[in-house]
Amino acid sequence: MTSIALHSLAPHNDLQVATMLAGIAFVLLVGVLLGTLAKRVRQPAVIGEILAGIALGPSLLGLLPGDLSHKLFPADVRPLLSAVSNVGLMLFMFMVGWEFEKRMLRPHRGLAASVSLSSVACAFGLGVAVAALLYPHHNTVAGHHISFVTFSTFMGAAMSVTAFPVLARILTDNRLTHSRVGTLALASAAVDDILAWCMLAYVSALVTSSGAGDLFQVLGLSAAYVLGMFVLVRPALAAVVRFFSERQQWRALLVVMAAGTFLSSYLTTWIGIHGIFGAFLFGFIMPREPALQLAEHLRKPLDHVSLILLPVFFIVTGLGVDINGLHARQYLELSAILVVACAGKLLGAMVPARLFGLSWRESRALGLLMNTRGLTELIILNTAVQLGVLDSQMFTMMVIMALVTTALAGPLLPKSSELMATSTVGVEVGEAEAAGKAEAEAGAGAGAAAAGEKGRS
Repeated sequence: MTSIALHSLAPHNDLQVATMLAGIAFVLLVGVLLGTLAKRVRQPAVIGEILAGIALGPSLLGLLPGDLSHKLFPADVRPLLSAVSNVGLMLFMFMVGWEFEKRMLRPHRGLAASVSLSSVACAFGLGVAVAALLYPHHNTVAGHHISFVTFSTFMGAAMSVTAFPVLARILTDNRLTHSRVGTLALASAAVDDILAWCMLAYVSALVTSSGAGDLFQVLGLSAAYVLGMFVLVRPALAAVVRFFSERQQWRALLVVMAAGTFLSSYLTTWIGIHGIFGAFLFGFIMPREPALQLAEHLRKPLDHVSLILLPVFFIVTGLGVDINGLHARQYLELSAILVVACAGKLLGAMVPARLFGLSWRESRALGLLMNTRGLTELIILNTAVQLGVLDSQMFTMMVIMALVTTALAGPLLPKSSELMATSTVGVEVGEAEAAGKAEAEAGAGAGAAAAGEKGRS
């Protein structure tokens, strides 16, 4: 008897796309499952979704017989996955920039600035210190030597970041959004992220420049681009938003905003810094008014797009994480990274908080919140891999650090009633929060949806 082996008759290119779509479907389903489980143990859903990406990579699925990870995500399909993930990533970065709102800083302007600058300075300094220990073992990536300045600056930036979207989700889940600690954490995290993106832009310029002349060119063009965005594009955007909003042409406005995001991303890539900075800056200069209409007709559709596309970014991340490739020395390095990451943020946030009169309980809660890195950290890490700054072992250890520091907040945070009892938010602060409530909640919703709000219903 002759056995008949079935095989696809589809053209190779069509089969590639179909395989990619099947892989995305698998990622979405596993992400929903683990995201739901994460919420049951007081974790943001994004933790489960990131774990889903890691589980489907070589760290877990790759250990099973049959090389399932490679069959599900073949090597020739992975560039397609990266392309799809970049679409979601750029839209997410647009939303991150758009979420930054000056009025968040008003209630605790002085304290927020002190907490942010202190936590960034402390985390950056400790990051550079631990980089000195790690550098001799991770100074070559794919045969290319990485300078200590580049490596240490990146480590400092990676330690400094706080994930604003994930932080907003944690505050909402713990009913702390309008507490003194909550508003202070959001304001400080927003400033933290601005500073961290600037540092990463500098790292990107260092890597893409082959000499002092190239570096000055990248920095000069970057400065000119930022100036042009604020002086020319920002007022033009305001006119465009006003034109379409007055005519209720929201679909056209959504398309224009997405096109602007991608074009801005292209231009920063051409300049020599990563495309995420262009997307972020375009969102940063985006008008916030009319707030309610923009939240309904622009934020929500973009949230839904991110809902589908961002999990693809998690599997792209997970395919680069190989926990089985870590050995005894790497676990010692991982321990040092975790200690430095937590110490930098906890000490950097708690000390100024205590000096400004917050209780120990509030100060500790603030430090835990500022220590969440989540999705923002993953974006920074993937950017570093694309720039050739991190080898696979460093990337794996830093992803683990991002997961651990984010997961610590939920179970260790004091109860909302305890923090509310010690809060002394004044009437003026309450009014300022009320004025920004609609946009703050929209921003939190946008970040949460993009970072894994699939389990919200």
